[in-house]
Amino acid sequence: MRIASRRNKIALAITCIGIGMVVAIILKEVHARNSTSSTQYFIERYMTNPNGTLASHLKDEASGNPNFGVGREALSESLGIWMQYAVEKKNQELFKKSYDLLKSKFLSPQGYIIWKLQPDGQSKVSTNALGDDFRMIDALLKAYDIWKQEEYVSTAKEVSTTLLSVRNRGYFTDFHDFSINYSSNALSLVYVDTVAMQSMVQKKLIDQTIYDRHMELLKNMPVDGVFYPKLFDTNAGQYLFDEDVNLIDQLIVEIHRVELGIKTDRLIPFLKNEWDQNHQLMGRYNRKSQKAVVPYESPSVYGLAVLLALKLNDLAWAQQLNSQMLSFRDKDLSFKGGYVFDQNTNIFDNLIPLLAETSLQQAMHN
Repeated sequence: MRIASRRNKIALAITCIGIGMVVAIILKEVHARNSTSSTQYFIERYMTNPNGTLASHLKDEASGNPNFGVGREALSESLGIWMQYAVEKKNQELFKKSYDLLKSKFLSPQGYIIWKLQPDGQSKVSTNALGDDFRMIDALLKAYDIWKQEEYVSTAKEVSTTLLSVRNRGYFTDFHDFSINYSSNALSLVYVDTVAMQSMVQKKLIDQTIYDRHMELLKNMPVDGVFYPKLFDTNAGQYLFDEDVNLIDQLIVEIHRVELGIKTDRLIPFLKNEWDQNHQLMGRYNRKSQKAVVPYESPSVYGLAVLLALKLNDLAWAQQLNSQMLSFRDKDLSFKGGYVFDQNTNIFDNLIPLLAETSLQQAMHN
């Protein structure tokens, strides 16, 4: 009887320990949800590969077009926005993890940032992506200002030095293929990152003349009715337009122009009119007719519109846009916190809304 009683007590103790462990795991998960944005939780829970890289899509699909990230492939774009988010949150632990990924997975021995990795962290490309490089340089320099880690500046300098060495006719361009030593002649205007390049000048990573040369592209660009050109051809010295414009590109260019202090009197009135008349901003518009050419809205479009409104100090409009953006979250309750449609999503449509949501919170708090 005593032996049986003792066995029962041991079994009860083991059961209690097991229940306690389960409860602890549940409480940890609940705490993770409550202490961060639900979108951050979604990204960490569902969009992170086992090696820590951020997957470009929720679904694991085979690669199609090699010029785009698909399935669980990881993009330098995603890491750059994630690092900017960590800086905005002043989350030193999250930034350090991202920095370690940059150093261990994305930064090549030649000093350029690899734009795409396989899900396992291996690389099959030998090119960079300028806009992503600038995002990371910007985040690294801001992180240094907060946490005073010298390695952040040294890494930013290493990447900047590599970019300087592969310019075309004095301009940074969209990419350089380091396997064949070829630079694109195209400079997408969305990549002319005002704030990043300002920080690079301040930290003496580039000369003022280089900064001025690129800012002139934003100051002098033609406007065809409402919309900005897509890119600048550095060989021909000409701006080129798309017939149908991506509103994501237009919004980023406008953000950079506002940061530069350029008075804008065309795109912003158009956006506000679209919002007032239709309470919608669509994904793509025809350049000439100024009519939407797609039937969909995009969380990232609204996220970028929020960031633009904040640059304009228009808090009321930012709040309205944010509400519309958040209406697309949690459509699929299987993926709480995510902007998921038909069981899939791309990470840009989660990272940009996360950055916008956080920036708005910071603005309202201040």
